[in-house]
Order: sequence, then structure tokens, then C-alpha cells
Amino acid sequence: MRAVEITAFGDPQVLKLGERPVPQAGQGELCIRVVASGVNRPDVIQRKGHYAPPPGASDLPGLEVAGVVVAGDAAAMAEQGLKLGDRVCALVAGGGYAEYCVAPVAQCLPVPEGLTDVEAACLPETFFTVWSNVFDRGALQPGETLLIQGGSSGIGVTAIQLAKAFGAKVIVTAGSDEKCQACLALGADEAINYRSQDFVAEVARITAGKGVDVILDMVAGDYVAREVEALAEDGRLVIIAVQGGIKAEFNAGLVLRRRLQITGSTLRPRPVAFKAAIAKALQTKVWPLLAAGKVRPIIHSQFSAAHASQAHALMESNQHIGKIVLTWDLL
Repeated sequence: MRAVEITAFGDPQVLKLGERPVPQAGQGELCIRVVASGVNRPDVIQRKGHYAPPPGASDLPGLEVAGVVVAGDAAAMAEQGLKLGDRVCALVAGGGYAEYCVAPVAQCLPVPEGLTDVEAACLPETFFTVWSNVFDRGALQPGETLLIQGGSSGIGVTAIQLAKAFGAKVIVTAGSDEKCQACLALGADEAINYRSQDFVAEVARITAGKGVDVILDMVAGDYVAREVEALAEDGRLVIIAVQGGIKAEFNAGLVLRRRLQITGSTLRPRPVAFKAAIAKALQTKVWPLLAAGKVRPIIHSQFSAAHASQAHALMESNQHIGKIVLTWDLL
């Protein structure tokens, strides 16, 4: 099979098409003929040599795919209601940038009715991440307010739609007026241009000084101190990436007085059972919203897998709004 390999750690040009053996599905797994692969920020970090795959995972980048089931553990597939020939999307720990990819059956979901494979390839990484961190870890409730740092990212556009679908108010930050307008068009109630506005002051203004209940943060670093200021009483800060650095100083007195929670998680190294529970929740609570068109994947660009380097360059430019996808049928 053809696969996109990281030939050396470095800039996007180190991504090259190569050949690999087709992976074989083991117990509890299935093999997918990949039509489309989602591109995510962790892929970029792995390409640079800063995010090694978990033990036992493929060294190929790629955390989400969509395509057709071509082989697998028949008993495990039957238990999940899947069979050969089904269209599925899957969350994987690596190996997604390839024509064939093995995935745990429990991390596979049917392509929602009415969606293409390219659209379905945009779902697993962002929807699993948002559900786990906003609704499980962050415990966002109807009527509460969520602040999303980076509302125009793949994670951001998913979080906007899901939070609104479940009755929350949404404030986002984004790096341009165009991105702010895109977030508002997706349903965000307020959008803050972080290049020209202070998000702490804006949150105070928007909430009449109360603060927000949950913050989804992909920056960390010096954002943490400001986010602690922006949280309401009993607020929850959930950190899912550290683009601004791994160290932070903040006012611990505010944490005590307001009974704040600061937490975070990474999804990739978690066990299959943990991800399977998220998959079940998504299929029950979110997949019907996708089928009904109430929530939708937002695609900025798609590239032939042969042009994966261009996809990564776009990701690093931060000019995209929504998801970037690689396709294998255009080669």
C-alpha cells in the first residue's frame, strides 16, 4: 500500500509517499480501506519529532480515517453491529496517512447518514476530543457559558456546534475578524479577536463580571493565569494542548476563593476501553445530530495524500477555518 511517511524530523517537505505492507487486523480490530484521512495538529508535532506514537502504534502519522471495512475480527465486529463492506470512520493512535489502516473495532463508528467519507474523516479526532474534554471532564451543562480558545480550529468549530446543540452559551477567541465572523456564523454567541482585544476584559464585559463556567484551552503557557481570572465560581479550565508552552504561573488564591478546577488530558495514549466509552456516547447523543444536519463537519481544504506536505504547511500557517483532509482516491 501507499503511505505518507515521515522521512526525517523537520519541515513539511519531510513527508513523502512510500510503500508499506498492508497492516493485518488482530483480535478486536478491523482493517479499513482508507478513502480520506484527517489532518490534525498532533500530526504536525509528530512530524517535528516532538510527539512519539504510543508503544505498539504505527509510526505513520494520522489519527483519524474514513473508508470501507475490508477485514477484521468477525466476532468483535458483530458485537459492534459492523460487517465487511460497511462505511466507517475511526479514531486511531497512528497509521492514518495510508491506503489501509487497522483500528480497534470499538473505536469505529458508522459514517453518519448523508455524509461523505471525506466529511466523515473529519469527525473522530475532534468529536472524541471535544466530547471527552468539554462534556465529560469539563462537565458543561445547559445554560452554562463555554469559552473556546481558538474557535476557528478543527477542535473549535466542533466545540462551538456541540456546545450550542446541548444548550450552552459560547464565547470564542480567534486571530482575525474573518475567523471571528466564521465562528459567529457557526453559532457562537460572541467572538473575541485576541490580536486586538483582551479576552479577560471582554469576558468580564460579556458576562457582566460573572466569568465563564468552562474554558477549553489549546494554548496553556501564560494564558493560564488570565484564564483563571476569567472563570466564574466553580469554573473548570480544561487544557488539551500546550502551544503557548508547558509552564504557567497563576493566582492560586483565585482558585481557592472561586473553587476552580484546572485539569487537562491527551487522548492518544488512553486505552481502548476509554475511547470505546466515548464512541458509544457519540453514537447515541451526537451521531443523530449529524444525520439530521444540526451539527456538521466544517472542511477548509482537501489535498491528495501525495500533497500531504502542502496540507501540513497550511495547518502551520493557521490560515484555515475548520478541518484539513487528505484523500486517497485522487492519486
